[in-house]
Amino acid sequence: MLRSTVTPMRRAFSSAAKKNIVVVDGIRLPFAMQSTIYKDLLAVDLQRHALKALLTKTALDPALIDYVLCGTVIQETKTSNIAREASMGAGIPLSVPSHTVTQACISSSVAICTAAEKILAGQADIVVAGGVETFSDVPIRFSRKVRQKLIGAPKAMKKGPAGALSLLKGLGLKDLAPEAPAIANYTTGEVMGVSSDRLSQKFGVSREEMDHFTVRSHTNAGKAHEEKWYDGEVMPWNGSTEENGIKVSTYEKVSKLNPAFVKPYGTHTAANSSFLTDGASASLIMSEEKALELGYKPMAYIRDWAFVACDPFEELLLGPTYGAKKCLDAMNLDMKDIGVFEIHEAFAGQVLSNLNAMNSDKFAEEKGWSKKVGEVDQTKMNTKGGSLSLGHPFGATGSRLVTTASRRLQQEQERFALLAACADGGLGHAAILERYDN
Repeated sequence: MLRSTVTPMRRAFSSAAKKNIVVVDGIRLPFAMQSTIYKDLLAVDLQRHALKALLTKTALDPALIDYVLCGTVIQETKTSNIAREASMGAGIPLSVPSHTVTQACISSSVAICTAAEKILAGQADIVVAGGVETFSDVPIRFSRKVRQKLIGAPKAMKKGPAGALSLLKGLGLKDLAPEAPAIANYTTGEVMGVSSDRLSQKFGVSREEMDHFTVRSHTNAGKAHEEKWYDGEVMPWNGSTEENGIKVSTYEKVSKLNPAFVKPYGTHTAANSSFLTDGASASLIMSEEKALELGYKPMAYIRDWAFVACDPFEELLLGPTYGAKKCLDAMNLDMKDIGVFEIHEAFAGQVLSNLNAMNSDKFAEEKGWSKKVGEVDQTKMNTKGGSLSLGHPFGATGSRLVTTASRRLQQEQERFALLAACADGGLGHAAILERYDN
């Protein structure tokens, strides 16, 4: 039930002086291949369900929430501020403000870090942040020429039959074809898979390495679900937590697939590239003071974060390397200090290229760095699966990374986690979490 639309007096927030930001909890709906279990739902429906599931799991009084932030990429114009529509639908009071952010594949990372910044600024103590994407119902438009004709139709129709006929002037058959959302970058005109294929060549990543990495991702995800590791993080949908993109296979089978982007000699296939995914996630972010006051046991501190940009023509997906360096330098840490790695798997080649770049003295020298970023211990990376297997709803992945990393810190009793993700446009994100000692 929605509450009063008026808040007579805003409560005092905890002091903004050196606050600790904590991850209290997080959930997601089962990620699913497009046009499967969520094919009849809108993105706003998925986000609403995720927000409600988070509130139910944490038993948080919605009236205590100060702000709601959600990330998404492919926006439905009717719900352009999807955070607002979903929060109202989830029973969060009408008096709680909300806004939507978009930064390609790191959109919910932006939502979470914006939540942290609001808390640090003394503007909030309790923020719900998440994200959503659906590929089962994307906005498909008329061509630009047809749109212009339709916009001018009311004026033309006033001129009678001649005016109506004038609307057809200049239109060809190709103009009547519908326009789906573009998959190529607007500025470079290049599809992300092509960029990743080229990046992999630059950093010496072979097709064999990509396919082995892909099999590893699906095997880890399948094992995690089999052992019910995701129970409590993945909320059941119609009684099931199954994530239907997980396909445990063998290298022999995966290696037989044909290239999907650069044909006929490319290295990126349908298997070693993340698939189109529907899903939603949500995270509960608080000041440490408020979390303890309310009796919560946080999972992790958010210690540092960075958003970076690089050359989209040559380094479109290399953001994780730049972001990781920025966060590690800020915290005076190196790779040996990191016990948990959660790195977004847009493509197997993209992940492995970043790992090679991080561990390259030559790359560090080219960039004028005093030392390389360091070697990632892959035995500690994406041990419960990643985007190649679990799926990648663009707007929801960042929240998944935070929740999974926080839970792993607690269960594996490691001190620090490094999160990293690439994004279209040559953007990237990294963050460092620290285990909360309960």
